[in-house]
Amino acid sequence: MFKTQAESEEFLRGFLPTLEETPQEREVVLCVPFTDLSVSSQNLHGSRVHLGAQNVHWEEIGAYTGEISGPMLTEIGVRYVIVGHSERRQYFGETDQTVNLRLKAAQRYGLTPILCVGETKQQRDALETESVITDQLEKDLVDVDQKNLVIAYEPIWAIGTGYTCEAKEANRVIGLIRSQLINPNVPIQYGGSVKPNNIDEIMAQPEIDGVLVGGASLEPASFSRIVNYK
Repeated sequence: MFKTQAESEEFLRGFLPTLEETPQEREVVLCVPFTDLSVSSQNLHGSRVHLGAQNVHWEEIGAYTGEISGPMLTEIGVRYVIVGHSERRQYFGETDQTVNLRLKAAQRYGLTPILCVGETKQQRDALETESVITDQLEKDLVDVDQKNLVIAYEPIWAIGTGYTCEAKEANRVIGLIRSQLINPNVPIQYGGSVKPNNIDEIMAQPEIDGVLVGGASLEPASFSRIVNYK
């Protein structure tokens, strides 16, 4: 929940020029608040940056105050949507059942969902990481097309806590996630305190295909250093 429309435009003025030397095979997606989607869509038109939203409802229309539907997003050029982010699960009652409904709805309306999975510190300390994530995947991915999907491993204990997940450990868990999938080519990202000073090490890991960036994406210089990792 950052940036007004004016602040989003200012961000893009600083960020887009930094992509001139970014390798063409790298895909860049900005998942902005709903109020910033239209202005971002206009400013990103013709650029190499794709537009994403932060949530989607499972119905096309209806009495669901505060929600947003697939057709509302695709109409303004949105191509990706985050589903099941840890903050949605933690603060807003998101369950694996509603995550599954949102994933299927995203795909039904032509969006590529970015599914977030991950464990809490309590679960990790209890040595439940593998079972928690396996259980999430089993429930979240029922009848989901794995050819149109991105997954983000998001260790909840490493988000804004001062704790960091070592790159090799993130790589191990992402390998575990990949082993649970029908389609091993699903792009799997790491998300959790991704910063300019650790991006090179993270992206050197063989199982990690990309990153889901939080606070470090709010400043053009910081985010462009991540996008242009070495």
